[in-house]
Amino acid sequence: MKRAAPSQEPLEVSSDDSLSSDSGDEVGNAFGLPKISKAPEGALIRKAEMYQQYMKLIPVPSYQGSVIPFTSWMGLGRSMKQLYEQPLHYLTNVLLKRWDQQRIGSDDKRHLDAIIHPIRAETLIWATEEVHRLTTSGHHLAKLWSTDPMYHANIDPVFPSIKLD
Repeated sequence: MKRAAPSQEPLEVSSDDSLSSDSGDEVGNAFGLPKISKAPEGALIRKAEMYQQYMKLIPVPSYQGSVIPFTSWMGLGRSMKQLYEQPLHYLTNVLLKRWDQQRIGSDDKRHLDAIIHPIRAETLIWATEEVHRLTTSGHHLAKLWSTDPMYHANIDPVFPSIKLD
């Protein structure tokens, strides 16, 4: 089945829900980044795989200690990082940024915590974070990073010590 993306040529969706183009050597992505025309270098793949393995080791917090007021998704993410002393995954940071960009030009000028309850918003982010930490492949991250020269800006420098029992 073919569907046209807003800024890309038609993409073919296979039965496993992955995106591929007609030519077979380019990959589209859900974050609006440019298509990749060749595989990333081995060093970037290794770096992405190490990052993903590290993120898998960090348990998602289950305790919600307080209601965090917020005016933007990125602001809520920053507050959560400080409160829980944990990084958020690259893909979660990109998603929060995208959600804030989607509000630009909206008629609804209310603060986000007046639209969605802070506990629900935090729960949504932690659920998304868990999916990104546990299911993202390092190879996929490397492909995304190879198209984003500023990918470092979406990788959190907060690295908690992990107890390996």
